[in-house]
Amino acid sequence: MDCKNVETEDQSLPKFPPLHHNPPSSEGSRRPPSTGNDMDDDECTARPFQRTRSPNSDMKRNKGAEYEKVGDQGVCKMHKFSLYETAVRYYIVGADVMDKKFRILKIDREADAGNLTISEDEIVYTKKEMSQLLNAIDDGNKSTGGMKLRCSTWGLLGFIRFTGSYYMLVITKRSQVAMIGGHFIYSVDGTELVPLTTGPSSRFKTSDAKNAEEARFLGILNNLDLTRSFYFSYSYDITRTLQHNIMTERAALAQGCPYPHDQNYNSMFVWNSYLLQPAKSALKNTFDWCLPVIHGYIDQAALSIYGRTVYLTIIARRSRYFAGARFLKRGANDLGYVANDVETEQIVSEVLTTSFHAPGPKLFANPNYTSYVQHRGSIPLYWTQDNTGVTPKPPIELNLVDPFYGAAALHFDNLFERYGAPVYVLNLVKSRERTPRESKLLHEFTNAINYLNQFLPKEKKIIHKAWDMSRASKSRDQDVIGTLENIAEEVVTTTGFFQNGDGRTTMPRVQNGIARTNCIDCLDRTNAAQFVIGKRALGHQLHALGIIGDTSIAYDTDAVNLFTHMYHDHGDTIAVQYGGSQLVNTMETYRKINQWTSHSRDMVESFKRYYNNSFLDGQRQEAYNLFLGNYIFTQGQPMLWDLATDYYLHHADPRAWSNKVRRSYINWYTPSFLEKRVLPKYVDPLGVTANKPLGYFDDYWLEYYKPLAVSSLLKIFSYMGKMNSTLRYIPFRSTQEGRYDLSPFKVRTEADQDVPDKKKAKKGVTIVDPSEEQQLAEAGEDDSLSIKSGTAVTTKRISIQRWLQPIQEKEKAEQGQVHGIMKGSGVGGEEKKQKEKLTPLDKSKAAQWTFTQVVNESLNPSVSVQEQDDYSRYVSHPLTLPLVVSTELPTEINNEYLEYVNGSWKDIGIVTGIKEEDLAEYRDFLTVAENPLTVMEEDGVKKRYKAYRKWLLGKSLFKQQPID
Repeated sequence: MDCKNVETEDQSLPKFPPLHHNPPSSEGSRRPPSTGNDMDDDECTARPFQRTRSPNSDMKRNKGAEYEKVGDQGVCKMHKFSLYETAVRYYIVGADVMDKKFRILKIDREADAGNLTISEDEIVYTKKEMSQLLNAIDDGNKSTGGMKLRCSTWGLLGFIRFTGSYYMLVITKRSQVAMIGGHFIYSVDGTELVPLTTGPSSRFKTSDAKNAEEARFLGILNNLDLTRSFYFSYSYDITRTLQHNIMTERAALAQGCPYPHDQNYNSMFVWNSYLLQPAKSALKNTFDWCLPVIHGYIDQAALSIYGRTVYLTIIARRSRYFAGARFLKRGANDLGYVANDVETEQIVSEVLTTSFHAPGPKLFANPNYTSYVQHRGSIPLYWTQDNTGVTPKPPIELNLVDPFYGAAALHFDNLFERYGAPVYVLNLVKSRERTPRESKLLHEFTNAINYLNQFLPKEKKIIHKAWDMSRASKSRDQDVIGTLENIAEEVVTTTGFFQNGDGRTTMPRVQNGIARTNCIDCLDRTNAAQFVIGKRALGHQLHALGIIGDTSIAYDTDAVNLFTHMYHDHGDTIAVQYGGSQLVNTMETYRKINQWTSHSRDMVESFKRYYNNSFLDGQRQEAYNLFLGNYIFTQGQPMLWDLATDYYLHHADPRAWSNKVRRSYINWYTPSFLEKRVLPKYVDPLGVTANKPLGYFDDYWLEYYKPLAVSSLLKIFSYMGKMNSTLRYIPFRSTQEGRYDLSPFKVRTEADQDVPDKKKAKKGVTIVDPSEEQQLAEAGEDDSLSIKSGTAVTTKRISIQRWLQPIQEKEKAEQGQVHGIMKGSGVGGEEKKQKEKLTPLDKSKAAQWTFTQVVNESLNPSVSVQEQDDYSRYVSHPLTLPLVVSTELPTEINNEYLEYVNGSWKDIGIVTGIKEEDLAEYRDFLTVAENPLTVMEEDGVKKRYKAYRKWLLGKSLFKQQPID
């Protein structure tokens, strides 16, 4: 089905009743939140297990009863947990989504410091049996206060210890962010650190007093806000790509493996891996109780296409290896892991059926699921930037020049293992600079790829595309977006994308290879390039699903606008995590059409990034090192805060090199990683899994539909009125007229949103007097009034939907070759002729008026309503705060310095030894004349009035400066 629009006249468009609940156009361009604020509290906070006290049977179990054990009935995930405490133990009661099956976990509170004693009961209880068991435990501890409910949780993140006993980290609040194959993905909204010993706030006797070092470790851990961009799922492996998960399940079916089989999570993206290690050594079914979490970004939205619904999901996974802040983690370590390593996956699926299974049922063979994966990461060389100075761009230093490029070899071998071959490297660093900074890395990285390519097979060589995107964006004759579009098409056709299928009625596709994009920070330029690659992949995915007839999607459509907002939020989140601020250079910057308000935003973000890099990155890095287990407290070793550098925490121990076999400099890659990946053929379940019901393999039905449970339609995550969708991007004005097109692939122009009656538009251009133009601008009706009066305003205004349109498409639009552009394309030509007729006197008057306008606006500043809305949206963005949230005063601080800050400097003075002539010059500088805005003759020789003197001589006030 091809839903791309064919140009039609207005008379042929059908008329529909006006949409009364459609949002106004001013809000239509903004990205609505994916989840509403009216979410029920029950969805965020877990309910505790409800115990019943029957007078006849609460103290005894049924004699001779046979209990169900874990795995007897296939997949059975626990979704809710209740934490109970007695004087000597913690009890965790887990329940499934239907509150029909329960399990229990016992944790000893009297274990020795450094020991974790956990007992797991593999019996699956009913609600009545669990009530009997808990009542028996309560009665057995009556002498020490009985058993009390500590809290209700959504899951465990693991266990951690510093200098004493263990702590248990639990999830107290969550919110739904996406749904894939009937499995929900949640974000962590609240956590609690529970000590496993009796603390001072407990009603039991304290057994272990906290010392100063323990308190400081807790303070460092609290600097890491786990409620920002951490995600988990009970039944879907979000640490792996969709392609890997489907291939794993198909291989398990072909081998006849019983369910549930062991989960092979990708340790690179499990950020609580260190916290899970104590549980792995003590529990048999670790991941039934503890949830692996990823750090990054997840968002989901819907495309509504004439009754067909397509879900667009973006998942960004940040690597926990060599993780850290911007200037503190650059390049790669000696294990081949790079800084700011982020894997971005976009899943496009038509929800004709919810699950991963095709009708039949054909398990894990639904052809309506597609995905595309790309990668970003720092340049895999040994290089650093020293940010101890005051410069916002410290010099780049190549610390170690390895002629065999061992770190790059390890990194690319890891990429082959994860994604296959080939690897397409899109290198966006600067190639020409006055003072070599980025160009040094470009030269060294090129040499590294050329060296490594010598030994790879011809069809598996690394493809290196180096392009100076920064210089191209500053050049007037280069089209940044158009060039990226051509590169993106080459990338997608080279690597391919994944589409599921059974191999009989629908043929599957598999992605082999990866697009690796990098600049210096892998933030601004990289996000723009990844957006264009993702947009091109989106067209191929929609074409494979039969939604559109072509593999490309035009800009200014609702689908691309929705995808753009998702990728901007994706880039902002990644930038906050690594650089401390949101994107400084957005796509508007590279299109050179951003307004002056965006310039001020860019400056604010630059300052925030500089401030965070200079003052807060150290605290953030300590929190990372402690949470990820890079630093582990050892008696007699330096404390975390006493380390001069964390270099040895992120690199291999040199003392262990002698015991390892050195990797070959020639055969640096693993040949098996280069083999082409193929989706296993579909076979019916074999062996013990034969004739099993669908619920044995996948419990999505219970998780998504929740049979026998009462649900409100407005509170269901997948409800179109709640999830962000293209329906919110339909132009508001056209809907009020009853003429609109619901297709998300319809090109939206300014006429669709701003012009109330485009039939009244006339050809020709009339130059408006500056005073009239200013009045129209103040009235906020410059477009509509100019059309009604038959005139056209000379100022160029571009709507928010057109800021991504490439130059080629824009030129075609001006020539009337692009669908959706208003008729009368000769207006631009007449305007050009009118400008050519201007005499030097007219140009001089225009320059005088420009200067008058500058002075008037500087003396009478004003902010429009649109600018107020933009700024309000900017300051209220949920990602404006840094990751470090603690403002408490450090426990160990110099008393002398604290006394000095609190006021002793007033007595001793700040600056001493000032000369009298310096004070006289300073007083003269502070002297204000009677008329400070009047320039006197004696002021003319001063340097500050140099531009004013040139302007009096007739030269232009706005002289263009050379751009670096």
